[in-house]
Amino acid sequence: MKYLSLFFLMSYALCSFGQTPVNTEEVVRRVADNIIKNTSFQFVNTKTNQKYASTKGLEPSGDIHADSRYNKWAYVNGVLTTGMMQMANVLNDKKYADYSQHNFNFIFDNLPYFEALYKAKTPKVEFGPVFSMSNLDACGAMSAGLMDVYKIDKRQEFKAYLDRAANYILHKQLRLEDGTLCRPAPRPNTIWADDLYMSVPFLARMGKLTGDSKYFDDAIKQVEQFNKYLYDSNTGLYWHNYYSDVAMNGVGHWGRANGWLAVAQTELLNNLPANHPKRAELIRLLLRQIVGFARYQDQSGLWHQLLDKPDSYQETSVTAMYTYAVARAVNEGWINPKYIAIAREGWKGLTGKVTADGQLEDVCIGTNMDEDIKFYYTRPKELNDTHGLGAFLLAGTEMLKAEK
Repeated sequence: MKYLSLFFLMSYALCSFGQTPVNTEEVVRRVADNIIKNTSFQFVNTKTNQKYASTKGLEPSGDIHADSRYNKWAYVNGVLTTGMMQMANVLNDKKYADYSQHNFNFIFDNLPYFEALYKAKTPKVEFGPVFSMSNLDACGAMSAGLMDVYKIDKRQEFKAYLDRAANYILHKQLRLEDGTLCRPAPRPNTIWADDLYMSVPFLARMGKLTGDSKYFDDAIKQVEQFNKYLYDSNTGLYWHNYYSDVAMNGVGHWGRANGWLAVAQTELLNNLPANHPKRAELIRLLLRQIVGFARYQDQSGLWHQLLDKPDSYQETSVTAMYTYAVARAVNEGWINPKYIAIAREGWKGLTGKVTADGQLEDVCIGTNMDEDIKFYYTRPKELNDTHGLGAFLLAGTEMLKAEK
């Protein structure tokens, strides 16, 4: 009778406090498999709704577009590729690598059709950023994902694009006089926290692939400079931006911008030589960020849209990014193992935001910047917005490694 009572007491406690054990592999697969299920690998004529498996033989038309959002050339899909490729490695399941390889081959096989449209100055042509390559969003994250695919598919066109993207970032992207990457908008020479991810993970991969230290040197420089311009010592967080025209930061500690910084620094350390003289400094900067953002984690395990504003909504993309960065840092032995508690709480919060069919809730949509804090408060959150999916896969597979 005593043991029976204890069983019921424990069962009641688990139900009361929602402590049902999470099957990490099942949840991660559910999200990834939903993405695969909803990737059509087709083109659609947006006027007639007719669909095509290939552009071969089609008449030139600006109405032809990739049918699935996962087949678009967009930085969010670069993050998704890195997540899928990590899944293939951690789960030893080739289908996730095959999916990513299929996606890039689908794009590159059809580039000639769209390049002709681009050269004819057709407006809003599909895959246009591949040809224009006029900003970091157009090339950095997708190049990082493509680099992971290139390891298993040495297609010549892949390498040619990677070389072109590296040359763009090193020599053509707008920078401040001190070499810090910046953008011409929304005001002249604005530093975006997002751009650390849009540059550093790819540069670090190029350094590892080529053995050329110039890529590591620039990546490390960006990490140091972004910390210089964006770190807020009063909160332990980072500002979304820095306006060069007034030498002043913006108004918000926006969640995902801070998440981009954490993942970028993690990806640099993933690829940096073990004996690199800057490694200890980079680990210290990452740990400083981890300690800083841990102070703002909600008891649900999630972080907020505005990290230091608990009246802003709880947001999943930053939570996934933070969870990944902490779990990776612990798994690699960069920081004290006790910090894994931060990631565990984040993961518990995240898994509660996954629907039965594998969609991720409460992801902030793509976001610009504004001088009004209300802009960040009122930014819409959507179900399964792509900005959260790649980071979720990275977080989940890293947590699976931590559990093992």
